[in-house]
Amino acid sequence: MGRSFLISAISVYIFFACTSEPESGKNKPGRSLTEGKWRGTIASESRDIPFIFEVSSASDSVKIHLINGKERFTIDDVTIIGDSVHIPIAIFDAAIHARMTDGGLDGVYVKNYVANYRLPFSAIYNDSARFRSGEPPAIDYSGKWEVDFIEADGTDKAIGLFQQEGSYLTGTFATPTGDYRFLEGIVTGDTMKMSAFDGTHLYLFEGIVDENGRIDGSFWSGKAYFQKWTAVRNEAFELPDPTSFTFLNPGYEDFNISFPNADGKIISLKDEQFRDKPVIIQIMGSWCPNCMDESRFLASWYDLNKDRGVEILGLAFERKPEPDYASERVKVMKEKLGIHYEVLIAGTTTPESRAEALPMLNKVMSFPTTLFLDRNHKVRKIHTGFSGPGTGDMYDRYIEDFNIFMDKLLVE
Repeated sequence: MGRSFLISAISVYIFFACTSEPESGKNKPGRSLTEGKWRGTIASESRDIPFIFEVSSASDSVKIHLINGKERFTIDDVTIIGDSVHIPIAIFDAAIHARMTDGGLDGVYVKNYVANYRLPFSAIYNDSARFRSGEPPAIDYSGKWEVDFIEADGTDKAIGLFQQEGSYLTGTFATPTGDYRFLEGIVTGDTMKMSAFDGTHLYLFEGIVDENGRIDGSFWSGKAYFQKWTAVRNEAFELPDPTSFTFLNPGYEDFNISFPNADGKIISLKDEQFRDKPVIIQIMGSWCPNCMDESRFLASWYDLNKDRGVEILGLAFERKPEPDYASERVKVMKEKLGIHYEVLIAGTTTPESRAEALPMLNKVMSFPTTLFLDRNHKVRKIHTGFSGPGTGDMYDRYIEDFNIFMDKLLVE
């Protein structure tokens, strides 16, 4: 992107920052945002990362749906003033600020909680091609792959799970601490390309199969992150047991906590509402899409099972230490995801804050991490990470194991 575009994009951000807050979800007099499919791009420092979104409207409200494979993430507080479009991604404290042009939209994507995090954004109407197709596919990437993400001091293992229909490719990467959620792209010749934008994560994967059947790949994420990866087909490959990473430190027999909720009320496991009940402790953050996947599942499960005498307690570790900021993030998350169990504000995401809040644990290496407590509030199992719906069979197996284990705790 050229310097003139950056100046224009930043001016859009300043326009919204200096304008009084408009009424959410309302279109003010001016041009309208055309309904239908759009192709957006957000420019990292080395690549333009494409994504698809759809605009819909009802009465005087506008919604934008981010599309990644089977997922549709809805943003329902879009505001239009004249030719300016404000797209707040409230659950992740991010936003897109743009102006309508003859060719579509031009503006910036910002993360409000990160200083100077602004990336150029543009979009074209009536274009649903995430990637431009080339020659017909010469490779079928469908199946399970053993993946090595290459680090300076070694490799991190993952599972690549891909489904290909013609040139259309979907899938994800499952790691010991979570998954990359819903990726979507194409295969052209022997090359694969997949991307995703879920409001906070910005991913681009590219790979090519060599003569030995190995994928040599590149991965771009966010503003500037880059990593190489390789993969070989291996249907038998499995990740380490997710219950083997986190455990109670010596000297701790149970799990007792006391933190404020979003309204400032101190909640403790010793409170009457938790007495003699199994409790699920969800270590999470409002900024974390994997946590949001788990929260959607837990919120639904809790509504169906709370009358059986079980509780869920979320512990939110937020990006900033200010209590008002953390409270607002938790309130937005609970509203957007329909969470009816308590979520407490436990600290920030730093290792020091995690250790101070949860000294009974050897470490919190992943968000989310989930603890299962019996009626006496003894820790029976700790599960690191979450294999979300983008992992297909892995997600189904997790849900089955979860229900079997909770049924056991509830009848003890």
